[in-house]
Amino acid sequence: MTPIVELIILTSIAGAAIPMGGLIASIEHIRPQWLENEFRHTVIAFGGGALISAVALVLIPEGIKPISTGESVVAFACGGLFFWGLQVLLDRSKSSASQLVAMLSDFIPEVIALGATIATGGGGAMLLASIIALQNLPEGFNSFREFLDSGMSKSKILWAFFAAAFLGPLLGAFGFWMLSDYPRVMGWMQVFAASGILYLVFEDIAPQVPLKRSSFPSLGAVLGFLLGLLGKLLEG
Repeated sequence: MTPIVELIILTSIAGAAIPMGGLIASIEHIRPQWLENEFRHTVIAFGGGALISAVALVLIPEGIKPISTGESVVAFACGGLFFWGLQVLLDRSKSSASQLVAMLSDFIPEVIALGATIATGGGGAMLLASIIALQNLPEGFNSFREFLDSGMSKSKILWAFFAAAFLGPLLGAFGFWMLSDYPRVMGWMQVFAASGILYLVFEDIAPQVPLKRSSFPSLGAVLGFLLGLLGKLLEG
């Protein structure tokens, strides 16, 4: 498989998970109370586990390689502060667009890093693409339900999600052609994104996981991380 073909396939899979999650969430009349409660909370937890696995197994290990310890600390601190500031702005904005921005805030740097990883021929491209897809699926699911609650129609939500999916190949191509020769920039971006993702997990995802009278949803986080770990082990 040529790098270009690999780029198109992996970034398309990563992006397509967003509308796929929305399509699953659009299914109605299938034990609606179960869909709203246990399944939704389990999916949210699964996405959190996948995000943490991306941080622990890919973004931090790969990001700190080309930069110094001091740069790693600064990049990590800046990432957390940036995503905190973004969260404050989104909380103040009640528009539906803010929900889409929140969903894409971790997808954008990850898929750029995926494109650069493919260009350099380094290992981990398949793992990173899998983790991005695994986290985009529950994020698409949860975001669809939030958009629906805000009053948007199903067709508008799904069109927005399909448009977001096209960002995968476009941003992957940017990383492939523009950033592959700048490993330090990529290192900064990966550590920066890892910090932001960690913040988002504990700010947005973890508080939504617990469910009264059910301890099952939290196992979704374990399963999400386990799948990322399995992919890492299979890559050797």
